[in-house]
Amino acid sequence: MARFRVSSDNLRRIVLIALFGAISYVLMLVVHLPVSFLTMDVKDVIITLGGLYFGPSAALVLSCLVPLLELVTVSSTGLYGLVMNILGTAMFSVTASVIYKYKKSFFGAIIGLVSGVVAMVATMMVFNLLVTPHYMGVTVEAVQGLIPTLLLPFNLVKGVLNAALVLLFYKPLSGVMQRAGILPRSTHPFRMDLRTVIVMAVALVLVIASLIVVFTVLKGSFVFGF
Repeated sequence: MARFRVSSDNLRRIVLIALFGAISYVLMLVVHLPVSFLTMDVKDVIITLGGLYFGPSAALVLSCLVPLLELVTVSSTGLYGLVMNILGTAMFSVTASVIYKYKKSFFGAIIGLVSGVVAMVATMMVFNLLVTPHYMGVTVEAVQGLIPTLLLPFNLVKGVLNAALVLLFYKPLSGVMQRAGILPRSTHPFRMDLRTVIVMAVALVLVIASLIVVFTVLKGSFVFGF
């Protein structure tokens, strides 16, 4: 009988992906803000970084495992929350990492993140109409009324916040991981040039703007009261 062997490179990759998953889970526990019946968190930042570094398959695995761990430990939303959690995280992180896989540049990362936000928001709108009425015990029309006032702005702000944070941490973390020998230097050849600095400055502005919206607008959103 042939033995199943895991190479040292594959084992290191598995360990690193698991580490990203653990960090994402801890970040979910520490940073979360209830907005009506929704929760604003930034765990997708770490999951997406894992996808950019280790490929779309890593993003998909983390998108399933972290919400599942959340379900069995702290979540009170049951299977509804699990499904919506997986869908939102996967659409954002996998879309971004797939595009980046075929265009490995800073510009490719930006295009991937923007596409990920669009894919996530569109998916959440559709599945909120399909799933939320059953979960909340309300009509589809009631959920439709929440799209412009809560669901769309919440998911858009969450997507923009996560994408901007990925851009802020991507370059510095890449450098740290390269110097530590975790990533080969040729994997991320772009330099911290003026264009990169400008993009990171814009990302920082988006982070600040998103947080202002969260704490001044969305935080005041009404609770589902049907």
